[in-house]
Amino acid sequence: MTSNAPPGPAGPPAAAPDGYDAVVLAGGGARRLGGADKPGLRVGGRALLDRVLAACADARTTVVVADPRPTARPVTWTREDPPGGGPLAALDAGLRHTTADRAVVLSADLPFLGPGTVRRLLSALRTEDADGALLTDADGRDQPLVAAYDTRRLRTHLHTLAAGHGRCLTGLPLRLLTAELHLTRVPDPVASFDCDTWDDLVTARARIREHGHVLDEWISAVKNELGIDLDVDTGVLLDLARDAAHGVARPAAPLTTFLVGYAAAQAGGGSEAVARAARRAAALAQLWAAEDTADGKPDVAPDATPDARPDAG
Repeated sequence: MTSNAPPGPAGPPAAAPDGYDAVVLAGGGARRLGGADKPGLRVGGRALLDRVLAACADARTTVVVADPRPTARPVTWTREDPPGGGPLAALDAGLRHTTADRAVVLSADLPFLGPGTVRRLLSALRTEDADGALLTDADGRDQPLVAAYDTRRLRTHLHTLAAGHGRCLTGLPLRLLTAELHLTRVPDPVASFDCDTWDDLVTARARIREHGHVLDEWISAVKNELGIDLDVDTGVLLDLARDAAHGVARPAAPLTTFLVGYAAAQAGGGSEAVARAARRAAALAQLWAAEDTADGKPDVAPDATPDARPDAG
């Protein structure tokens, strides 16, 4: 597939005004990582590419510019021609498969990018009437590969740029494009953090395991590994585990949560089925705990009604 020629009149059809597409550039050489397969490196148990794909999961179309590989969700694959032609050629190749009026353009090495940041970029693009909205990092530097763009304007500038360089974008630096665009900036030192070196990867892995992040990251990794796409109220499940551990016995916590999951699946699955099963199990655990007080006596007064059975003595 040839993709370093400028976009022409026979480009993608017009799109509906709502929604957005995503273009993820994942075919770089990772020279600062010794040529390692950077999109496949794992942070918090998930490949960097899968983490980025999760951040733009609600895109109408997601195009990954790289050689195909297994991913957590289906995407459209393409490649610049020749492979390794640089970010502008890769961007052009990806845009040829998009139809939305807006597109987020992302590199595949962003461990802390989330859906909230993608929404912020799209909102900034819409409200500022700019060609693009991009993140800036902790040092205030522009990150044009963590950005949302007006696709029509982006194609126009790519066309003009290619026309001035022999109708070829291969090897051209990204700054030649961004210098011609009207851009608005969204500061975000966390989401803009990328893994260019092994030290960056170590930093990302350490942050994922910090107390405030580790639980959400672990749940996301498990859902990714098991192919589960389900939003669950973790607070409900944690309260259930606490009640089972304190009111019954410590091993009851993991066993109970397993049984809740099984019951929810039997009921058809879904977050409401999980919540319903969790509430019933939590109520049972609290009743179990209420049967004994600290001194071993019942926590309710015994029934004082006389026993009127014939054999009562």
